[in-house]
Amino acid sequence: MSAPPLLVHLDGGVMTLTLNRPHKLNAIDNPLAQALSEALSSAAADAAVRAVLVLGAGRAFCAGRDVSAPPTDRDLELVQAVSRQIVMLDKPVVFAVHGWTVGAGFEWMLDADVALASADARFKLPEASLGVFVTGGLTATLTASAGLARAKATMLLGEAFGADEAQAWGLLWRVVPPDALEATAREAAQRLALLKPEVAARFKRVLNEVGLARFDRAIALENAAQQALQTGG
Repeated sequence: MSAPPLLVHLDGGVMTLTLNRPHKLNAIDNPLAQALSEALSSAAADAAVRAVLVLGAGRAFCAGRDVSAPPTDRDLELVQAVSRQIVMLDKPVVFAVHGWTVGAGFEWMLDADVALASADARFKLPEASLGVFVTGGLTATLTASAGLARAKATMLLGEAFGADEAQAWGLLWRVVPPDALEATAREAAQRLALLKPEVAARFKRVLNEVGLARFDRAIALENAAQQALQTGG
């Protein structure tokens, strides 16, 4: 029996979601994206969940979309659904990333409320060189965090960069040693879980409405751009 693509564990108000395709560096296929979407829906509906922590099993957090097959409309639908769920969930979401964090995995990280990385983390957005468009509302989130000039260069040039650069650009809350990543992230998630739910929800909602006011517009434009590139339109 094959291992599930996503591990789900609830403890002390924190739902931990672990991307579990380590043999593929947690590359995103439809079963993984579907499982993550379902888990986030469950978190939204369960009052026992006060915060969500997302981790990656193995040597990397996420190698981006699984490119063993051409992208489909369903791939785009699922990746964008997860992004909207992370942003719209009325509970804090923490991402703790390590190793390679590429493409959609990086895009999902920027949708989170608190993002940490191990010092060995490496980031890259290869979409332009692959002839596909970015997703996850990245055109809004990366621009909001790093500024328009940095966002353009990062997306178009597709150069890899490290955790210290990501933190300096405003993409990360904290960079920690690899052996401290999970413990630090879990401690942060537990602190968030102790907040009154209505307080956490209101802070998240207002901050996103101000800082990511064009997130929905970004998703719509990304979808249109991706479909145009697929069809040659």
